[in-house]
Amino acid sequence: MDLQSILNDFNGFQIHLASARWNTTIGVSGPESELAGKSDSYEGCPNQDACATASKPQGPDPDLVAIAERMATVKHKILVMSGKGGVGKSTFSAQLSFAVAGMGFEVGLLDIDICGPSIPKMLRLEGWGIHRSNLGSSPVEVGTNLRVLSIGFTHPHHPDDAVIWRGPLKNTIIKQFLKDVYWKDLDFLVVDSPPGTSDEQITIVQLLEATGIDGAIVVTTPQQVSLVDVRKEVTFCNKVGLQVLGVVEKKNTSGLCQPLSDLKFLNVTETDEQKDMTEWVQKFQKCLAWLLSVKCLIVLVVVVLKCAWTWVFLTWERFHQILSCVKLAEEGRSCFDDSIVVDAEQVPLH
Repeated sequence: MDLQSILNDFNGFQIHLASARWNTTIGVSGPESELAGKSDSYEGCPNQDACATASKPQGPDPDLVAIAERMATVKHKILVMSGKGGVGKSTFSAQLSFAVAGMGFEVGLLDIDICGPSIPKMLRLEGWGIHRSNLGSSPVEVGTNLRVLSIGFTHPHHPDDAVIWRGPLKNTIIKQFLKDVYWKDLDFLVVDSPPGTSDEQITIVQLLEATGIDGAIVVTTPQQVSLVDVRKEVTFCNKVGLQVLGVVEKKNTSGLCQPLSDLKFLNVTETDEQKDMTEWVQKFQKCLAWLLSVKCLIVLVVVVLKCAWTWVFLTWERFHQILSCVKLAEEGRSCFDDSIVVDAEQVPLH
């Protein structure tokens, strides 16, 4: 997939591959530092000589000013992170956005998983594209107060195309998402990040650092193979000064306990209209419960009658066997072998 074509589809603006400003707490001084390529942290890096001899950029990244202006209308920014893939980050991000939007807040959902965007699939937005205006690129709107943006919207008709990019290209598209998108006024911006502690995570933290990040929510599963990597994610947050708001442990959904009366059931029509079916579902559940109770009662009666009949039959059969044995004993016959007959006249008397 070509970066130029994607960004042209995205907003039509000129691409500027600016160097990322790396955080010194991670151990790498960054390309703009005088120690770039010279400190011990660069030992073994194939680009050590290039960093040591390259000209250093002067002054801060000019795109940070544009990003700060865009993010000035966003009150709260929350990152959803995890060191392990497949633990439910995108699911949690989508449901968190739905829940907050359902409370009446203006919510934005940003998917920065460049190689494996899942948000379009989870929100049934496959095939949707990004629209441009004089204010910037517009995210896809879900309902009246939820706006969604993902790289999956840049090539909606080619969902199977692979994004084969190195770190700088990923950083560029994330910067474009923040700098050139017209998010409008948002109460919350939820950022769904890919697994790991590398390019995407460092980039989003550095680009939003000046505007303020409320913190990160770390998602995991109970297995130790997941917890090992999630601990690294928590360490990453501590090193970059990102507050961990909480840890969500995704367990088996078979343990989910929620009263059905608290649920709302919606039916999406062919015209994408949502019809409230809660009352109908509740009536159906009551009828189904009544039918199940009647069925259980019938089954119980049948089982009791069958057990009673079996008991009577076995009792009669046993009683008949006892009577037969008594009769055979009186006749001098064996209860076990009909061929054995005892003649009373042949029995010696003492």
